[in-house]
This record gives sequence, C-alpha cells and structure tokens, in this order.
Amino acid sequence: MSDTDVEQVVRVMNALRDWHEAAERMSESSRRYMRLNETDMRALRYLIAAHNQKRQVTPGAITDYLGISSASTTKLLDRLEKGGHVRRGPHPTDRRALTVSVTEATRKDARESVGRQHARRFAVAAELSAADRDVVIAFLDSLSATEVVEAEGVTD
Repeated sequence: MSDTDVEQVVRVMNALRDWHEAAERMSESSRRYMRLNETDMRALRYLIAAHNQKRQVTPGAITDYLGISSASTTKLLDRLEKGGHVRRGPHPTDRRALTVSVTEATRKDARESVGRQHARRFAVAAELSAADRDVVIAFLDSLSATEVVEAEGVTD
C-alpha cells in the first residue's frame, strides 16, 4: 500500500473508533435517562422488538437471549417490574408459563430517547446515494465477519 492509502485506512479506523465511542456515549446516556444498566436495556430492547412483532416473550426466552442464568433473569425481571418497566402475566396458550411485556410508559420513554437518536442516524444514512450505502453496507458486513473469523480461530 502507498503511504496515502495507509493514511486513509488509518483515518477510516479512527472514524470507526470515533463512531464506536459516540455510540457508547449515546447508549450510556439512554441508560442514565431510563436509570437502567446495560443488561436491563438489552432486555427492554428485546421486549420492545417482540412487542412490535406481536410475539409473546417468556422469561426463558429472555434468559436465552441475554445468555444469563434463570436466577439472574428472575432478579432482572423483579428489578424491571419494580421500576414499572415490565409486567408479567399468564401465557395465553400455556397455563404453566408466564409472559413478560414492556409497559407503555417505557415504550414511550424508549421512543423519545433512543428513537430520536435512531432518527438522526437514519437521516445521515438517507443522505448517502444508493451506491454509497451499498459500499458502507458491504464494508460493515465485512468488518462484522472478522469477528466470526477471529472466534473460529480461537482454541481453548
């Protein structure tokens, strides 16, 4: 690679680092606004997505999604329920199971905080030409694939 190419690649990597840091700050801001930790926020995002897809969510599904123990899931749900973020109820078709859903107030808070951030990011992406969006998508997909390659090469 030429010196100019190397400098440009370094600028790309620096821009990615800056984006990652900005995304972390936005995520932290949302967590502070909603007074929740990262796992709580992940659970709420999962529940909001399930609500939007009209899917029932059980505590076991949350356990699987978050990769935590069932005891940790119970504590998480107790905390979220106490904070008014979720409610538990009977499963509509399985009398032995419970479902978990996000409250309307929390959905509204998420829309107002996270939704505004997503709208601004969407606007930036919308300003790109279709060809530029394809380049960005291909680049980000290739970057994401490096994690898989790295993980496959790791041995215990």
